[in-house]
Amino acid sequence: MNKKFFFFLILLFSNSLMTQEIPKDSIERNDLIKIDPLVPSRAAFYSAVIPGLGQIYTKKYWKLPLIYGAIGSSIYGFNYNNKEMKRYRVAYKKRIAGYTDDEFFGRIPRESQLIEGYKYHRRYRDLSALFLLGFYLLNILDANIGAHLLQFNVNENLSIFPKIDESIYNSPNLGISLNINFNKK
Repeated sequence: MNKKFFFFLILLFSNSLMTQEIPKDSIERNDLIKIDPLVPSRAAFYSAVIPGLGQIYTKKYWKLPLIYGAIGSSIYGFNYNNKEMKRYRVAYKKRIAGYTDDEFFGRIPRESQLIEGYKYHRRYRDLSALFLLGFYLLNILDANIGAHLLQFNVNENLSIFPKIDESIYNSPNLGISLNINFNKK
C-alpha cells in the first residue's frame, strides 16, 4: 500500500517538476504573439470569411495576387461556361420546337451537336466550380499552415553537430553512431 501511494504522488507531481516557467518580465509582446496557439486558427478563420485576409493577418502579402488570381479565374470560367451552356440549351430548345432563327442555325446543322456543346460547357462549368472550391479551401489551409510556420523556432540554438565517436575505430564491431548536442550559447 505504501509503494502505491508513493508511486501515485510521483505521478501527480511529476508534471510540475518537468515544466519550466518563464518569468513574465523577460517576455516581450512580440514573443507572446509568436507563441500564441490561437494564431493559426484565427488566420484560418479570417481566410474563411474573406479569402486572403488570413494571409494579410500573417503578413504574407505576396500571396494575395495568387489567391485572387486563382479564385477569380475560377469564377470567370464558371460564369463563361454557364453562359455558353445556356446559349446551347436555348438553341436546342428552339430547334426542337421547330424554329430556325437560333444563333447557331447556319454554323451547327444538327441537334446532336448542340447537345454535345451543351455537355461540353456543362462539364467545364462543373470543373470550374470544383476549382473554385479547391482554391478557397487551399486559401484557408495556406493561412493556417503559414501561421503555424511563423511560430516555428529556427534560432541559432537549434543546430546539429555530428560527431564521429573515436571508440568505433578500436572495436571489432561496425556501426553508425550519431550524437546530437543541443548547445545553448
